[in-house]
Amino acid sequence: MELTNKHIIITGGTTGIGFQLAQALLALGNEVLVVDFSAENIEKALAAEPKLKALKADLSNPQEREILVKDLEKVFPDYDVLVNNAGIQRWINLQNSDKKDWSFYHQELAINFEAPLHLSLLTLDQLLNKKEAAIINVSSGLVINPGAWVPFYTAGKTGLHGYSQVLRLQLQDTKVKVFEVFPPAVNTNLGGSGEHTYGVSLDDFIPAVIKQIQSDQFNITFGTSNEQFNATKEVNDQTTQNTWNMFKENPTFLES
Repeated sequence: MELTNKHIIITGGTTGIGFQLAQALLALGNEVLVVDFSAENIEKALAAEPKLKALKADLSNPQEREILVKDLEKVFPDYDVLVNNAGIQRWINLQNSDKKDWSFYHQELAINFEAPLHLSLLTLDQLLNKKEAAIINVSSGLVINPGAWVPFYTAGKTGLHGYSQVLRLQLQDTKVKVFEVFPPAVNTNLGGSGEHTYGVSLDDFIPAVIKQIQSDQFNITFGTSNEQFNATKEVNDQTTQNTWNMFKENPTFLES
């Protein structure tokens, strides 16, 4: 995959993995447009990287996804790479499910699962007409070792994993490549609540992602996600249980 002179869309591209990936791709000589629901996040990203382009959209809303793609046709018509990176992660104790209505739970599925599928459909005709294009879906190492403390995040990312595999097969005779990124725990403060400040550094993770895209490694792993990807089912089952044992008595989880 050539990663120079591309026109790249990154959802959730103003913070965390998305923003640092945007910076790296800009440095390689690409044009990058980031999408975020937060005007404040967009303002901060553009101040830090003036070469970025940006559009505001709430990707949990299907109508806003359709408007986004129409706006892209006007302001970023040459796009040839879609990075479905936007995501939210919530600790949810299912035994407390009576405390919230379905809209709370559905929002996480809408952003993590429905939005990438919908955006791939909305952009596919454009991508199929490029000499080289890509859809890059950011799933999670929790696809391999389910995160019991984040059930809807795990469900959404697992669905995205299945879709990525199917999409890759359906597009294997076209010029659209389908990549899936399996991040390990990365220090991005995912969720914004101080619960995800652990994990590998983005300074190590992002260059590894870039290198694997350039070498057409369609399942992109790093660190513990690489270990998980290559482990036996028995080892992964035990890892899943051991990790759950670390969370199940956590006071924050119990109250979530």
